[in-house]
Amino acid sequence: MSEHSNLDFRAVSGDRHSRPHSMSTNHHAHPHLDEDEDVPTPTRYRRIDHYAVDTTEAIAANVKSILTHIGEDPEREGLLKTPERVAKAHQFLTQGYGLDPKEILTKALFKEDYDEMILVKDIEVYSLCEHHMVPFFGKAHVAYIPDGQIVGLSKIPRVVDVFARRLQVQERLTMQIRDALTDVLKPKGVAVVIEATHMCMVMRGVQKQHSSTTTSAVSGAFQEERTRAEFMRLIG
Repeated sequence: MSEHSNLDFRAVSGDRHSRPHSMSTNHHAHPHLDEDEDVPTPTRYRRIDHYAVDTTEAIAANVKSILTHIGEDPEREGLLKTPERVAKAHQFLTQGYGLDPKEILTKALFKEDYDEMILVKDIEVYSLCEHHMVPFFGKAHVAYIPDGQIVGLSKIPRVVDVFARRLQVQERLTMQIRDALTDVLKPKGVAVVIEATHMCMVMRGVQKQHSSTTTSAVSGAFQEERTRAEFMRLIG
């Protein structure tokens, strides 16, 4: 498992500040306040993002060098914390390297006789193009036909995020989602369609602001024309 697995996005309501594991909040002084905020937060639900210190420092150092080489002054006020912010942002945006889609799916498998299509559509997708490391984003539509077992609905968007939160190309992302569901669920078929806008085409290069890309990957029953047509009709 990569060092990205050091990320610990645990539940912390209203708090996205980085805090090491050993640091604690003084709840005796302010039982309902986060130490860095003036807004009351619930005492039973909190979210704290943890980042790998060594990774943060290494990426930040390189970002500072990039700023210098593009003609900026990394010591000016607006850029003082930029290297650290960028380092943490990239750890968040690539957290999928430390996650196992099969583990996510197997935690919510249920025996069920339902054997019709199950579709989760319009799943938001945010990823980074591996060629330029700029975003591409859009939506995914994922369907499967169960064969004796179903998976908790929330696990499907989670699997999409696992693969999207990596350096990607849309074609591979589409197939990885299909294959993960096929391997774990052993369904009668899986279908995945992703529609996305790529900033590498919009804000640089050919600069085609209204272009979008659609990819699909199917298996099993969805290779049959009738079933595939029903899927395409449902996603509209």
